Amino acid sequence: MLALSHASPRANSSGNGAAVAPRGLPTRPQCPEKCSYQRPRRARAAGVRKETPDALQQERQRRHDRHVTGASLSEPVYQLGWGIVGEIGERSSAHPVCEIESISTLPVALPFINDDGEQAMAARKQEVAVFPNAAGIDVGATSHWVAVPPHTADDPVRKFGPMTTDLNALADWLLACDVDTVALESTGVYWIPVYEVLEQRGLKVWLVDARQMKYVPGRKSDVQDCQWLQKLMSLGLLRAAWRPDGEVCVVRAVARQREVLLTEQASWVQRMQKALVQMNLQLTEVLTDVMGVTGQAIIRAIVAGERDAVVLAQHRNRRVKASKDDVIKALSGNWREEHLFVLGQALAMYDDIGRHLADCDAKLRALLSERSRGGVELGKPPRAGSRTRAIFDLRQTLADWAGVDLTRINGLDVTSVMKILSELGPDLSRFANVKHFCSWLGLCPATKISGGKVISASTKRSANRVRQTLKLAAMSLSRSQSALGAFYRRLCTRMGKTSANTAAAHKLARLVYFMLTRGEAFVDQGQQRYEEQQRERSVAALKRRAAALGFQVAPATPAAA
Repeated sequence: MLALSHASPRANSSGNGAAVAPRGLPTRPQCPEKCSYQRPRRARAAGVRKETPDALQQERQRRHDRHVTGASLSEPVYQLGWGIVGEIGERSSAHPVCEIESISTLPVALPFINDDGEQAMAARKQEVAVFPNAAGIDVGATSHWVAVPPHTADDPVRKFGPMTTDLNALADWLLACDVDTVALESTGVYWIPVYEVLEQRGLKVWLVDARQMKYVPGRKSDVQDCQWLQKLMSLGLLRAAWRPDGEVCVVRAVARQREVLLTEQASWVQRMQKALVQMNLQLTEVLTDVMGVTGQAIIRAIVAGERDAVVLAQHRNRRVKASKDDVIKALSGNWREEHLFVLGQALAMYDDIGRHLADCDAKLRALLSERSRGGVELGKPPRAGSRTRAIFDLRQTLADWAGVDLTRINGLDVTSVMKILSELGPDLSRFANVKHFCSWLGLCPATKISGGKVISASTKRSANRVRQTLKLAAMSLSRSQSALGAFYRRLCTRMGKTSANTAAAHKLARLVYFMLTRGEAFVDQGQQRYEEQQRERSVAALKRRAAALGFQVAPATPAAA
């Protein structure tokens, strides 16, 4: 493109009226129309009047009107910017006699563009709003800053408090501004009241991951954060995080509370074990589970005041492999008062948490019964678990809710299925296909390719609870005599345990997705059938390889005895 300027002739030092090229620009032949290059001024020179943007705009409009009406272009008006000088021999459409002698990228004065060019430039600069009535909220612990589109309110940015009355006032203001979509960051737990209040008022709330904001940087302050969030939301540059519906959220809250109680109960068991070791009561040497039937009976007798090792050993269950004499030796310790006090306190906390666990189980049973789809025939019951088992038939209840029995998948016990369903729910229609589901779990490698070469192909770290549950379930397949167990061990020989664990978790995720979406039951083919299939695949690959080399593969004949 030619970047030429129409200017009046400049007089040289001799005063003959010849055009003189500015410094730093290439020389060129004279033009009958007195065309010359014009260098833009980067700084205000001494004695030169600085023109305001309004004056420049008026002058540009005046020159445009003259150009449209065909008036003379004798007066120079320039639009300063960077232009590319055209190739040698290229002629200007406006000035056909002007020829450019060199190519260079220079700060040149651009002539005023026509209507088509001006519309094109305006179209490129125009920002199309995907959500024109979107709002952005910067959530905080003590205050919330809210930004709405400037055309909806005189003061588009307001500050609201964290109280419920303040949140209702926030919702009223958004509805008065005709806002239909709200974007807010998942900041700790402070976003939950805001999310729930706005959702109840009929607004569509987008929960945005704060890590997405760093890829679209902006200025940092409370006011600017909400404005920047509103801007990105209006342009459709944000993605909403998935939050299950209300029914699943209720089950999820109770299930997470049960998990917290189990963790706390385990910590008090560790405190009891510590007190026993401090008294040199080596129950861990003779009992597999200190809090089993025998262990609990002995500890409760000790807290009740019993100190005789022979009497304590009578609580030994017949299934304990250690002999009675070994148990008596393990219970001959140092009965110090401070350690006995700690043991009693820990046992009391253990029992108290157990009562809260029973309440959680009753609540879960009621919630799952309300969401039951009907009876599902179960196969062989799994092996009975430990004290983490619920007080009701959790397996049957989960199967009735999901419509399928996920415990048939090798590696998934009742506790794992409870975590998966409480986090996801039985409806996976949000995910378009199984690939989207596995990608959301973080079980697909994030392949980075540049220049046709793979830079990296590894999975990202994620705090997804379902992902963690599936990876733990995959680790339990190491000793499973099933097709999945054989698959996991085969992967370990090829790629190592870390990568094999991720690949096995990915396979479990696919099975869970297909069972919940299709309603099909899982049938284990067995380890033997899996090994036969792998052998058939290996033989077929060898035949193809031999055929490519011009050979045939034939089974070996057994040697004669």
